Amino acid sequence: MRLAIDASRATAAHVTGTEKYAIHMIRALLSTNTRHAITLYFRDPPAPDLFPVAHIARPDLVIQHVIPFRRAWTHLRFAAALSVDRPDLVWVPAHALPFVFRGRAAVTVHDLGYKYFPQAHPPRQRRYLDLTTQTSAARAHMILADSQATADDLTHFYGTSPDKIHVVYPGVDAPFMGDVEAVRRKYKLPDRYFMFIGTLQPRKNIARIVQAFAAWRAAQADHETALVLAGGRGWLFDPAWTDGIDGVIMTGYIDDADKGALYAGARALVFPSLYEGFGFPVLEAMACGCPVICANTSSLPELAGAAALLVDPLSVEQIADAMQRIDTNDELRTALIAKGRAQAARFTWDAAATLTLNIFENA
Repeated sequence: MRLAIDASRATAAHVTGTEKYAIHMIRALLSTNTRHAITLYFRDPPAPDLFPVAHIARPDLVIQHVIPFRRAWTHLRFAAALSVDRPDLVWVPAHALPFVFRGRAAVTVHDLGYKYFPQAHPPRQRRYLDLTTQTSAARAHMILADSQATADDLTHFYGTSPDKIHVVYPGVDAPFMGDVEAVRRKYKLPDRYFMFIGTLQPRKNIARIVQAFAAWRAAQADHETALVLAGGRGWLFDPAWTDGIDGVIMTGYIDDADKGALYAGARALVFPSLYEGFGFPVLEAMACGCPVICANTSSLPELAGAAALLVDPLSVEQIADAMQRIDTNDELRTALIAKGRAQAARFTWDAAATLTLNIFENA
């Protein structure tokens, strides 16, 4: 098989979850593939260490093709290259296939959060997400969905046939485990803290996390434990979420090298997000030995299994109660840590790549 891959996301200047997915999945595919000719298409030249030859199973089967273009790269320049090269299958590890091209196609759809929270996106971005996802879902011969929740959303919102949707869970790499004390000093954190990590935006349910923390703190008469909100302020961030609440520490963006220690030092990750196509922080925290509180909605129950405390994300009382249980019940905390490590270990990039290649071959 001659497989074409849109690798433009792998060289993006601003790396988000979609870019990380593209990088890790392509790396795993190159290290797993021993049969198929793969061409990677880039808009910008990749760094030499992005896909190192030493980690490619068959370097002779891999071609890197850089095709610079300033605007509408996917729909113009990439599409033109595909019309010339005519691969057997093209895979785009994001939501947007070129609007016009010949041949068989696969696309990864990560989530349909814009359908649930349209106000969380600028109008122009929301319209583009809706158009490209709907068009790609209809055009693709096969769709990789990050979770069953995303697969169900595709069928619900766009009428996509379940027969062409395949759930392929991404892998999760345990963050680098640095010095917990050094990271606490760097971000000026107390010895005890609960944490949230992610973009501070309405979909992440920040207001209720803060309210639950305030209720828990008042019930305990605890003036030492903090709530750490680790992440940048996103679209529609509201300062009122934290105004007047003691013990809330907003760190801004966290360096990747510090994430593991931040998780490891926390009493728990509090992640009752209102919607997630795939919640990486849940499994990252588990891999670092951090107990998890997460929502019982969207994809999070799939990921967490029995290794987290699941709560109604709309219930401040349930979130606060879960914080209380983890903080005071050492037996529960120990059990969640052990279950969490085992749960996180199930999600590997090699397994995702092997399943993806099987899907491509069978198609």
